[in-house]
Amino acid sequence: MAKGRRARRILALLLKVSLAFLAISVLSVITLRFIAPPFSALMVERRIGSWFGESKYSSRYEWVSLDKIAPGMSAAVIASEDQNFLDHYGFDLAAIQRAMGHNERSSKTRGASTLTQQTAKNMFLWSSRSWLRKGVEAYFTVLLETFWGKRRILETYLNVVEFGDGIYGVEAAAQSYFRKPASRLNNEEAAILAAVLPNPLRYKVRNPGPYVRERQQWILQQMDQLGGNSIVKTLE
Repeated sequence: MAKGRRARRILALLLKVSLAFLAISVLSVITLRFIAPPFSALMVERRIGSWFGESKYSSRYEWVSLDKIAPGMSAAVIASEDQNFLDHYGFDLAAIQRAMGHNERSSKTRGASTLTQQTAKNMFLWSSRSWLRKGVEAYFTVLLETFWGKRRILETYLNVVEFGDGIYGVEAAAQSYFRKPASRLNNEEAAILAAVLPNPLRYKVRNPGPYVRERQQWILQQMDQLGGNSIVKTLE
């Protein structure tokens, strides 16, 4: 009898915790649909990590609306990170199948995260990979697609993604690397910013290596094939 009561109390507690998580997560997503996030989970993680590191850490972050970001920047990240962004509902099943096939044949792991999934991770979750994180990421991906829509997802992604150590968002990146606002970025600058996104702590916008330069040119070609900067007009 005692064991039965203990099990029921545990189940009741788990149910309450689950309901609280659902309520808080949905409320947070809805709220952030209308206000600029003061920070992201990635920013918090990087800051906490710096307390235990030896090197000094500083961060730059400035939110700007999508209409104050050069259209080429939106086109560049869609071309480089998620070419089916406008057509899927948060998950690119074809890309997932291709990545699974590649990972079975190669020792180098290839991901298939959409811009929505990356936004969910950057905004709400920790960066280390695990099945738990991927599960929670999928949950937040559904929330973002449901309550935000494509324009807000892209706007948030561009504002919180890391373009270098402590450089968050395209406005901070444009000011740091090119001494200009994000609204004045040209396509070449947008493409090289997008080129470092697979690993912005390894690949550099300043003094880019051959891989970044090759990726920049590939992104520019993909942008042209997808319709250039006009792709952003479909979000209006």
